[in-house]
Amino acid sequence: MTRREAQVASQRIYTGRVVKLDVDQVRFPDGSIGELEILRHPGASAILPVLSDLDGPDPQVLLLRQYRYAADGEIYEIPAGRLEPGEAPVACAIRELKEETGCTAERIEPLVTLYTTPGFTDERIHLFVATGITRGEAAREADEFVEVVPMSFTRALEMVRDGQIQDAKTAVTLLYVAGFRAGL
Repeated sequence: MTRREAQVASQRIYTGRVVKLDVDQVRFPDGSIGELEILRHPGASAILPVLSDLDGPDPQVLLLRQYRYAADGEIYEIPAGRLEPGEAPVACAIRELKEETGCTAERIEPLVTLYTTPGFTDERIHLFVATGITRGEAAREADEFVEVVPMSFTRALEMVRDGQIQDAKTAVTLLYVAGFRAGL
């Protein structure tokens, strides 16, 4: 049953800059009806910049060490951002790569699209990998406190394993590339 088929009613509780909060009355698969709080999000794109040959022995990648209030400090992430109205996911990935790192890419490859937390939000994130990187000047937003950190792909995977990379989109992208794309 699709969300449209399951939704009996919906009430908007809050509209913010990034998300909207609805309380939906929902018919569950067993026919019962209940209420769910749903954060509505326009979706996002994230992109792993690869500085050297992705199929080489240990490619160099760029990660961001970024302050995140909700995470209680700095975390490692790949460049990412919210889709603008009508914006294609690949255009968002290209824009965020340039804004957050100053980089442009010769090639952008789509990887996978995932729900971030389907228990309470409809947000989907589109994951990409970028190669043929040219570095330039970043143009970050006022609330972005970011350090661009180049490192080996092996080191990034070790950081996932050791719990140093706690951001889900980043861990999934690195593991996806390691398992399905890179020549490691």
